[in-house]
Amino acid sequence: MRRSAVQSVPMDAESVSRLIDADIRAALELFPFPPINADTLPIMRPALAAPGPELTDRVTRSVVSVPGGLDRPDVALRVHRPTGSTGALPCLVWMHGGGLVMGVAGGDDARFDEWCTRHSMMAVSVEYRLAPETPYPGPIEDCYVSLQYVFENAAELGVDPHRIGVGGASAGAGLAAALALMARDRGGPKIASQLLIYPMLDDRQITESSTWDVPIWPAASNTFGWTSYLGDAKGTNGVSPYAAPARATDLTGLPPAIIAVGGLDGFVDEDTDYARRLNIAGVPIEFHLYPGAPHGFDVMVPTSAPAIQFDVDVSRWLDRQYGASQ
Repeated sequence: MRRSAVQSVPMDAESVSRLIDADIRAALELFPFPPINADTLPIMRPALAAPGPELTDRVTRSVVSVPGGLDRPDVALRVHRPTGSTGALPCLVWMHGGGLVMGVAGGDDARFDEWCTRHSMMAVSVEYRLAPETPYPGPIEDCYVSLQYVFENAAELGVDPHRIGVGGASAGAGLAAALALMARDRGGPKIASQLLIYPMLDDRQITESSTWDVPIWPAASNTFGWTSYLGDAKGTNGVSPYAAPARATDLTGLPPAIIAVGGLDGFVDEDTDYARRLNIAGVPIEFHLYPGAPHGFDVMVPTSAPAIQFDVDVSRWLDRQYGASQ
């Protein structure tokens, strides 16, 4: 018997509002996130760079400068290490989110205040340059020299070179996925794992979910982010997989990965497909989809049901990669 085609539900703002987690909906009503464009970007950049919640003294934070090479500027790395820890620790090289156009390395301090102590790990957050001032390939090359630096200076940093992973959220997760491809193809550092939180992977915006009227990062913001990064090349056949990892046709030989995304995220289709293709390519992949969750749900309302489950899932994965929780 021939199966009928799956019927999709139009995802307009009303449909999304009906399906979204109640706690997240309430937060969005109080603190709506504006679409990002040339007019709002100068306002949102300083807002996202503002100091976050008060941090504990359980983690020691420092900044090191990495030579950019090839007439590129130096890259600042924000290094997080559990206070008083000794010996070589596993390390996550992290790229922050912000649609390739905003965000700062210090924006994830609170995340690492928790993860570094819970999992006895280090984290190194990369202050890569932003588009449109620095389009592709500038940001991904910043990330690559940073990854190389961590490997080459593992002993000095107190890092276990056999347990260095890459990770990020949103655009940062897209950069992390691109780093894994780049390191494989260049014969570069041997990355142990990929932590991809709702990754921004596909500039073409050809999936159904990429057209949804979703909060936080709607289609118009996504178009602005990709155009800022790629210019007129966005959506054309010449875009490199190191710019948009969904373009990669060969995913074999990549590090084990986890992908986590909300069911109401505009990236859900491209993330689901990337996970499917990693699996087909023989890459160990763990995939989580959270109903009622839009983009950025884990940061927006950490006490919401999707965010709590996300924390459990990612923590278990980190335990398997980096050792049991302390």
